[in-house]
Amino acid sequence: MSQLMIADQVPGDELMASGHLACPGCGAPMAMRMVLKALGPKTVVVMPACCWSIIAGPWPQSSLGVPLYHTAFETGAAVASGVKAALEMRGDRQTTVMVWAGDGGTFDIGLQALSGAAERNEDIIYCCYDNEAYMNTGIQRSSATPWGAWTTTTPAAHPESNAKKDILAILAAHRIPYAATASVAYPVDLLEKVRKAKAIRGTRFLHILSPCPPGWKYEDDATVELGRMAVQTRVFPLLEVEDGVTWRFTAEHAGDAVEPYLRRQGRFRHLTADQIEGVQASVDARWAALERRVANGT
Repeated sequence: MSQLMIADQVPGDELMASGHLACPGCGAPMAMRMVLKALGPKTVVVMPACCWSIIAGPWPQSSLGVPLYHTAFETGAAVASGVKAALEMRGDRQTTVMVWAGDGGTFDIGLQALSGAAERNEDIIYCCYDNEAYMNTGIQRSSATPWGAWTTTTPAAHPESNAKKDILAILAAHRIPYAATASVAYPVDLLEKVRKAKAIRGTRFLHILSPCPPGWKYEDDATVELGRMAVQTRVFPLLEVEDGVTWRFTAEHAGDAVEPYLRRQGRFRHLTADQIEGVQASVDARWAALERRVANGT
């Protein structure tokens, strides 16, 4: 898709100001900008502790053009459930309540609240912008950190030894109405998924890959390129799940080799050729399993 065609499909209205505090090249503000464009001004953002707690700017300022409620690390989904209930008690069923959390506040610390909200099918949208570690507090590993990655708590001599948690499958297992993956490198796909989620009632979950230059150790201008590579290597497939049972891909995935993607990131610089072959085999196996799930519709 050409840049002109993409521009034609992206709304011109802005609900995020340029005066935010993100690092150069950060994928997280790109993700927030697109999501707010799709949701519109009748949105309340609930934000547990994460990079975006800083990016938004110091209280009482905010770079967002919608109400923003900062909350504790583990309580994003619980607070959003309460905000939604309060709005409905006032007769407001039009305002969208969105949780905006990092992978630490989703995969790890906030998972119990998210699971509870999903089990109750609370009428909220939960967005996880995933930069694959606790970036705001010093690049510590999370359960979203890929196997083999360097972080400050998994140094090169002892890199991450566990596979990344399959958060989409976990949420799909709750049989929520809608769950999807998205990437800042595919803005139209992201916008379409947010619009689709907005039109549905119940718990909706969006897992958005958001590359991080200092955490992944790459040049500031390579965020979109790396986001595309993650999809085209099938490291991060773009797909959606409806009611926990209907799985479908939402983009073409070329199946490019993973080695160039890994070599572009300093966090994988220590990996040997044999280890990269192991990563490739793992990606291929997961892709084959996803293809079967999509083909079977479950």
